[in-house]
Amino acid sequence: MTSHDVVARARRALATRKIGHAGTLDPMATGLLVLGVGGATRLLTYLVGLDKTYVATIRLGVTTDSDDADGVETARADPARVDAVTDAQVADGIRALTGRISQVPSTVSAIKVGGRRAYDLARAGEQVELRAREVTVSRFEVLAVRRSTGILDLDVVVDCSSGTYIRALARDLGAGLGVGGHLTALRRTRIGPFEVSDAAAEIVPEMPLRAGAEVAGSVLGILAVSADEARDLRHGKRLVGAAARIAAGTPAALDPDGRLVGIVGVRGDDVKSIMNMPEEAGE
Repeated sequence: MTSHDVVARARRALATRKIGHAGTLDPMATGLLVLGVGGATRLLTYLVGLDKTYVATIRLGVTTDSDDADGVETARADPARVDAVTDAQVADGIRALTGRISQVPSTVSAIKVGGRRAYDLARAGEQVELRAREVTVSRFEVLAVRRSTGILDLDVVVDCSSGTYIRALARDLGAGLGVGGHLTALRRTRIGPFEVSDAAAEIVPEMPLRAGAEVAGSVLGILAVSADEARDLRHGKRLVGAAARIAAGTPAALDPDGRLVGIVGVRGDDVKSIMNMPEEAGE
């Protein structure tokens, strides 16, 4: 299923149109997709930029036009050259792609160029040139190696910042080793504090939903407010002189009953609401 398919099914199962997601998955990818339901869709903007973890399979020796298995093969390295690639060379190549790196996204990506998606331009036969962007790959680790004549498959795990293309890592690793490469499997296993092992396996009316207060607090931290302060924030008033109560960032304001009032930030010496939640969505 595509991310759009998941949202459509969730809308039917939960009988509401107000559902969104915190970041798409590639068509060939599986794994975790975070949904926001009802008023909690307002929280999605705070989730899309979270770090992510993927497990993937990289095939060295074959290049495709999309940098993954959904694309058309464009080059195949000499089998002897692929067979000569050592584990040590692979490790060196991965090390060069770990840390803060400059990455050119895959041509077949959802990035907009002149108002149009790059993949639409590419499929229309137009030339697409995407600018390099800074991303962080905090872990790029080989889990298993499989060799056959002219083919080298690597099962890997990657921890990375939002906006990192695992397909591009496969492409760049293969290019650095001089044999080309592409992605043959991809599964997202984590988004910030959310693990795929905790996700609902089926989209059904009884699927468990996490409270907005729990989610916002785990991602942004918590500012406990009194009932009077909660009312003031909901009415657009500032909490005068309360800035010292926020150590950093934009925490979730929770009322004495643990309900999510909204997301707040510092304005001078005061605390101001950045985004309020509907009162009925805080349960």
